[in-house]
Amino acid sequence: MEQPDNDCHSLSRRQMIIGTAGALAAGSALTQFGGLLSSAQAKGGKPEKWPWPYEKLDPVKTAEICYEEWYRVFCGCAVINSVFSQLKDKVGEPYASFPSDAFVFLEGGMVGWGTVCGSPAGANIVANLIIGPRIAGATEGHHIANDLMQWYSEADMPVFKPAKPRIAIDKIVTTTSDSPLCHVSVGKWMETSGHPLKSAERKDRCARVAASTAYRLVELLNAWKDGDYETTADFSAVKEHGITGQMNCGECHNDVPSPPMELKKTLADSQ
Repeated sequence: MEQPDNDCHSLSRRQMIIGTAGALAAGSALTQFGGLLSSAQAKGGKPEKWPWPYEKLDPVKTAEICYEEWYRVFCGCAVINSVFSQLKDKVGEPYASFPSDAFVFLEGGMVGWGTVCGSPAGANIVANLIIGPRIAGATEGHHIANDLMQWYSEADMPVFKPAKPRIAIDKIVTTTSDSPLCHVSVGKWMETSGHPLKSAERKDRCARVAASTAYRLVELLNAWKDGDYETTADFSAVKEHGITGQMNCGECHNDVPSPPMELKKTLADSQ
């Protein structure tokens, strides 16, 4: 086993080679990803408009696709694929070239770090690609993302029951997370159900949560497509706390950072 250099600022030749190779590999990956996005947004040499075209989907069919996809690429990627795989067939580009599987890192609240659950994170990627970016002020895509975060936090999860579940459960335990965070959502379910993280029951629960989120996402997108969409979210962390945050900080933290009063007012006024 190699010992670290006494001088923390010095690098061995081997470390430099590894670092350079890693940088080149990362650069190559980014270039390839950028090329895929460029091709996904181009037709006949002309850039496609963002947002991307949307055709209404069946929420039940989408949820079933998502449930099965979870067992291949987990939560966030499953939600994205459940929508984009269908739009690939209905619309074609830019969905046909979009590398949806690249978002597998959303699993476990971002590569297992337990932050925002991959299900609403993946749904928000879909909503913003279809409806558009929030550059100045709020767009309907931003509102749908906000709706999904609050809905996920308040719903008795999982909501959706697949037609052919992977494991036989007469009645799966449901819980309300009061949070969009993966470790809170999963942790509360594990505590209530008694099933550990690696159990088949916990895995199937998360597959159903992803499917539930995909179902809700398509409901909102369909309403938007019909011109009937109205936001349902009423939570604003900045207005309530003066700082960005989730709905429920106090359950885990005794002390939550608070900005100076003048900054708090500025943040609140900007919303």
